[in-house]
Amino acid sequence: MAKVTRKMVEHAGVDVDELVDLLVRNAAAELTTFYYYTILRVNLIGLDGEGLKEIAETARIEDRNHFEALVPRIYELGGELPKDMKDFHDISGCPPAYLPDDAEDVEAIMEVLVEAERCAVRQYTKICNMTAGKDHRTYDLAQAILHEEIQHESWFSEFLGEGPSGHYLRRGDNSPFVSKFLE
Repeated sequence: MAKVTRKMVEHAGVDVDELVDLLVRNAAAELTTFYYYTILRVNLIGLDGEGLKEIAETARIEDRNHFEALVPRIYELGGELPKDMKDFHDISGCPPAYLPDDAEDVEAIMEVLVEAERCAVRQYTKICNMTAGKDHRTYDLAQAILHEEIQHESWFSEFLGEGPSGHYLRRGDNSPFVSKFLE
């Protein structure tokens, strides 16, 4: 743990225990979403589904990157990940992105994907609001993840016919906002 780091964040008025709890819950959400998105992506088949695989894959890989970027900050602030994966799964800050009962219903899969992203947007907005002007490193990290989660939501909602998002699919590197936190 970075003792001075934790002390400075506490001194700035952040409840560090609450913040660490949120970060751990979001890390759980990111890792479980990576897993569930694997299952969802595999089931995106047929004429409608094949066109969505690349977008689901980008979101899946970026969620793994979000997990990887969150872990160091959790430990820097004196937190830790649960020792048991089942416990980790069950404290996720967002509900599991389960495959719908009708695994061939592409629109139902898209609903699961967009709802997972909307939960993530709410979670990272909460962390940004908590840390703005107080914990610059966590704020910067949460804001970077938030940028990518908003793009994911936009992509999926566009496919559901909710209107144009103004965002484009990434070409090349994943996690353009979070990559600076990956070492």
